[in-house]
Amino acid sequence: MSNQDRKSFVATIAERHGGRLRRFLSQRLRNRADTPDLVQEVYLRLLRVERHEEIRSPEAYLITVASHLLREHSLRQNGAPATVDIDELVADLHTLPEDDPAMLADAQQRLKKIERVLEKMPPKAHAVLLMHRRDGFSLDEIAGRLGVSRSMVKKYLSRALSVCRQRFEQLNRE
Repeated sequence: MSNQDRKSFVATIAERHGGRLRRFLSQRLRNRADTPDLVQEVYLRLLRVERHEEIRSPEAYLITVASHLLREHSLRQNGAPATVDIDELVADLHTLPEDDPAMLADAQQRLKKIERVLEKMPPKAHAVLLMHRRDGFSLDEIAGRLGVSRSMVKKYLSRALSVCRQRFEQLNRE
């Protein structure tokens, strides 16, 4: 996709959903003066999307990106170490420009953190997390594949996410 196509894609989204994005961000920020900066960052991230035609719901995608940015912004404001979000990392890996070595190196570093966390996770929790987050299986589909109840899958997933949060916090302190 050309740069012009990406710019056109972002311009269309900004025109259709820009007002909602600004309201979404300003309602969730302590300092509303930060809204324009975060709006701009959302659009910059959208410019990196190579295959915009694969986005099923541009408005939902826009709000998802904004939510991730709000979380990062909040962590920076509170002086907390940044954590790695699996969903965001996977989405970023699909949209990274191949000619930006700094971004690729950052993504590889975050991926190594995830690998270290996953290696130490209980096997069932690891499997459920990957099937759900990476492969997109529903809880019912995972339950059928593993031969366990849906509530058990929820417990495995909850355990996996809890382990991830704890281990990422440990890794960020190191």
